[in-house]
Amino acid sequence: MTERKRLRVLILSNLFPSPWDPRRASFNRQQFEKLGADHDVDVLVAVDFRDRLRGRQGDPTVRDVRVDYFTFFYPPRFGRSLHAFFWLASVLLQRGLRLRKARYDCVLASWAYPDAVAVSRLARWLKLPYAVKVHGSDLNVQATLPGRRGPIARALQGAEAVVAVSQALADKAVELGVERARTHTIYNGVDTGRFTPAPRAAARERLNLPAQDPIVLYVGNLKPTKGCLDLLEAFPALLAERPGARLVFVGEGPAGAALHKRAAELGIAGQVQLAGAVAHADLPGWFNSADALCLPSHNEGVPNVVLEAMACGIPVVATRVGGIPEILPAAAGLLVPAQDIAAIGQALVRVLGHDWDTAAIVAHARGFRWDDNIRKLEAILSDTASRATPTTAGPHP
Repeated sequence: MTERKRLRVLILSNLFPSPWDPRRASFNRQQFEKLGADHDVDVLVAVDFRDRLRGRQGDPTVRDVRVDYFTFFYPPRFGRSLHAFFWLASVLLQRGLRLRKARYDCVLASWAYPDAVAVSRLARWLKLPYAVKVHGSDLNVQATLPGRRGPIARALQGAEAVVAVSQALADKAVELGVERARTHTIYNGVDTGRFTPAPRAAARERLNLPAQDPIVLYVGNLKPTKGCLDLLEAFPALLAERPGARLVFVGEGPAGAALHKRAAELGIAGQVQLAGAVAHADLPGWFNSADALCLPSHNEGVPNVVLEAMACGIPVVATRVGGIPEILPAAAGLLVPAQDIAAIGQALVRVLGHDWDTAAIVAHARGFRWDDNIRKLEAILSDTASRATPTTAGPHP
């Protein structure tokens, strides 16, 4: 087999850990680190100016890639159709000359708007071919909005390749005018060395959770579109059957206060725990303490928490949206319609009443390998880099 050329890749995205949001987008961190083990990868992270003003929240640990940050300045509350312009202006003013001198082989934008729209113009200025990775709501939501659909479509159409985390997203890219031959579905991987079954009693003891009560776990951003409020409304249906059940939310976000308030109104505050944000490395303990994961999102790409929960051997209740049906078989959980509170409640009762084959769930999750993911991604990026014209390609510094 011919040895693949070592690439010098520039990745631009808002989806990556930073000192201002150290837990952000662990899936991209894992993927880009593994890509960086065999290639020269620079990740330039867009940091919202409001996050900068709030101050540093921690120092993320990132291996095998060089990471830099620029501040994304934009007028808040209005002019969203101009965000790509402000994103591009921000990166050019802060890092433009450095990028021009670096002589990369290709560019990858991870997130469609405003990132990929701006990168389509940045790549033209750098005279480099580019690829785009899409994740979920960047196409499911952003690409449906007036003022954004056109620029997103043009950015994807101009890319040498569009990488989607699910077939459903790849199909949406085709609907936006991308040639089918230039769309690629690459499912995220799961770190099975870290996410693996472990004794439930020990996991609960470490987390100070009740030893016997059924526990339903939610992991993700606490925002309405992730369905966390829907899950809370559905939970009393499970309590009617399992009075000792507990619902644990792991994550933080704007819906946190509403969850607190609504749990009190429903009279179930004692059965609901908001555990706050948790480092990615600590998530296996939470999965292994739970009887089931529930992720009732309104839209999705392929959420890694579903893969990680299955890798720990627990069944999943999730909504039939985006790429979730592609990765969650009947042997590993239940699918329900989005925003259907009654169906979510019924599924919670069913998932806790069923005798699941843990070994089968784990075996399914282990089919999603980061090694396979990286092999496909580096092939796409190599092909993208090969599209550079002789006048734009050049030696590395």
